[in-house]
Amino acid sequence: MERAQVPDAAAFRAFRQRCQDGSWQRDRGGLAVCLQLPPPGCAVHQLKCRIDVPDVPAETMYDVLHDSEYRREWDSNVIDTHDIAQVAANADVGYYAWRCPKPLKNRDVVMLRAWQVEDGYHTIINFSVKHPKYPPRKDLVRAVCLLTGYLVHSTGPNSCSLTYLAQVDPKGSLPKWVVNKASQYLVPQMLKKLHKACVQYPAWKQQHNINVKPWLYPEQNKLPVLALSELALQRAASLENIDESSLAEEKDESSDHSGLEN
Repeated sequence: MERAQVPDAAAFRAFRQRCQDGSWQRDRGGLAVCLQLPPPGCAVHQLKCRIDVPDVPAETMYDVLHDSEYRREWDSNVIDTHDIAQVAANADVGYYAWRCPKPLKNRDVVMLRAWQVEDGYHTIINFSVKHPKYPPRKDLVRAVCLLTGYLVHSTGPNSCSLTYLAQVDPKGSLPKWVVNKASQYLVPQMLKKLHKACVQYPAWKQQHNINVKPWLYPEQNKLPVLALSELALQRAASLENIDESSLAEEKDESSDHSGLEN
């Protein structure tokens, strides 16, 4: 059983470099995508998406990415999201369940999240862990987040760029249309929705614990403290594999269903 560790400075530097590398395809709306397909026989792909945000400071974007209470307001795909415990001043453990495109089964994940603000960059890194009180549920497929995260770079007093990186094992043989739809439409749409949520966040925060931001002020964190020894890395091999490769896409107008992990 591999124990979980809070990412160190070298891990944050490596994540930043990973976000910045690659062959990007840019659209007219200032949004770029970089998709790295897996080798044959492997279900894990890496998706990166970058968006330029001309009217939101990096600090506001960072707050929105952290604020799980606000996420329930703007993320229509969320089934459940909440913070579980604190493991360090800059790291916690949380739960996130989300709706997937029909007719796929919905997914959930338990993740360790760590963050850092340095040199004009706001960074959040997530990866899957096992928590003794959060075993896989029968009504959801437990996905494995090898690495996901956000890199927010300040480009001015009221502007920033956001890079989202996801390397996820969805625990299943997925049809090709899922990966294509995620990279070409769903994740870009989710980031545009996140942009809109950031614009609205200052007004919302005025009415909801305006001065409470434990991701900036660790002394405000009221979560129970959990020892890292209680957690282990979640590996895909220990979870049930679901074959959904033959499922055809269904039209669903009720939600954007991005599958964007926390």
